Amino acid sequence: MNRDQIWPVIHAQRGAVAALLETLSDEEWHRPSLCEGWTVRDVAAHLTLQEVGFGGALGMLLRWRGSLDRTIQHAACRRAAALSTGQIVAGVRGTPDARRHNFGVTHLETLTDILVHGQDIAVPLGRDLHTPAEAAAVATTRTLTMRLPPPLPSAKRLAGFRLVATDTAWAHGEGPEVRAPMAALLLLACGRLTALPQLSGAGAAELTGRLSAGARHNG
Repeated sequence: MNRDQIWPVIHAQRGAVAALLETLSDEEWHRPSLCEGWTVRDVAAHLTLQEVGFGGALGMLLRWRGSLDRTIQHAACRRAAALSTGQIVAGVRGTPDARRHNFGVTHLETLTDILVHGQDIAVPLGRDLHTPAEAAAVATTRTLTMRLPPPLPSAKRLAGFRLVATDTAWAHGEGPEVRAPMAALLLLACGRLTALPQLSGAGAAELTGRLSAGARHNG
């Protein structure tokens, strides 16, 4: 997928997430998401910050919380508290055909953000939110091969396995084979262990053990 093909997917996924958010009860907005320490409302508010320019990024850094992850979470929580539910939904939906992304990243990170954070909201609520397999393949490849921004620790833990999608023509890496739907592989590359039960193949048990041990160590 090239840039002109990716942006319509981003816009469609923003619309799908916004439509899902419109159906949530107040109690669901305050439930935990797949992001540890983040509520559904926090994640949704974070998704309204996908077009932050240099000035906005500088403003976030001036409120530095000791790490980039904590700084981003702090910005999301502040926005979640400042905006009404309707404003958050409108911000997630965004402007049709806009092609802006956050300062310091590319459109590929914007794609990954909306695909993964959409599932961060949907999965713990038991809601179905479709992830296009071809777009997930692009996002997973970017996550596993990126150098700037630095790769995620979760992506590094997938080294030494051959990851194979079961629903699209995609494979990555060398080693014992691990098979799963493309959306599940994207979630694992981004550290969401809720996708572990979807793994199969000769390397599935070994990778599950590695990722589960890593989660216990991090905790």
